[in-house]
Amino acid sequence: MVSFTPKDLTTGILHSYLLSAIAPRPIAFASTIDAEGNPNLSPFSFFNVFSANPPILIFSPARRVRDNTIKHTLENVETTKEVVINVVNFDMVHQMSLTSTEYPENVNEFTKAGLTMLPSDLIKPFRVAESPIQLECKVTEIVHLGTEGGAGNLVICEVVKLHITEDVLNDDQTINQEALDLVARAGGSYYSRAKKGFFEIPKPLATMGIGVDNMPDHVKNSMILTGNNLGMLGNVEALPSKDEVNKFVEDISERYPDIKTASHREKHKLARNYLSFGDVKSAWKLLLS
Repeated sequence: MVSFTPKDLTTGILHSYLLSAIAPRPIAFASTIDAEGNPNLSPFSFFNVFSANPPILIFSPARRVRDNTIKHTLENVETTKEVVINVVNFDMVHQMSLTSTEYPENVNEFTKAGLTMLPSDLIKPFRVAESPIQLECKVTEIVHLGTEGGAGNLVICEVVKLHITEDVLNDDQTINQEALDLVARAGGSYYSRAKKGFFEIPKPLATMGIGVDNMPDHVKNSMILTGNNLGMLGNVEALPSKDEVNKFVEDISERYPDIKTASHREKHKLARNYLSFGDVKSAWKLLLS
């Protein structure tokens, strides 16, 4: 067995060990607003439930390891004392991942990820309409655990209202865990689907993906592509060039002789097949043809 004391490791390596060892972790998809009312949406896996009476959730937006800065979510909860914790199921996991991109302040991650803002009943931050369970919370306390990069900040939240979609409820009003289909975070690019095990999602680009808002209308409003498909497509730095698209179409014309005259619907179905294999570049070339 290899053994360490924390001081023997850099913060980055220690952070990586902890994320891989303490896993899988539930995800708090935290919706907040700033003092001017601008929405913010970001996922956090330092999260759990700690009390039922009163109903208390705690999540921790840690200081960034690389430069010791704090996240917009922490700034917002310190200012407004309100947050919505949305749970994350498999159907929205790629859109959730896209919101973890380090977009500049005042960029609306709901719009970037193609998620729907739903007004809350008792607090100002918006709920994520696609989330099967949304918990409106008042922030009762914030405990700062340190001042260096990697230090956590415990945001202690009291649930003031719960919203549960009927699709995940049994006849007796209990939650059907299989229907809920939650995902959790693990180390590196790994996630865990509660009923199926581990899978991977490439980390969002440091250079920032284009987001759903910058996609052509026929793509972002597609009746064929899923939310997860859009999340994958949004995590590219730039769209392929016209020359790249034309070359791709020529290359696949023998296999798909009608591709040049195919409808958007037919191309979207084929693009979805490419995405099922993780081939985002080919999917985009097809969608832009």
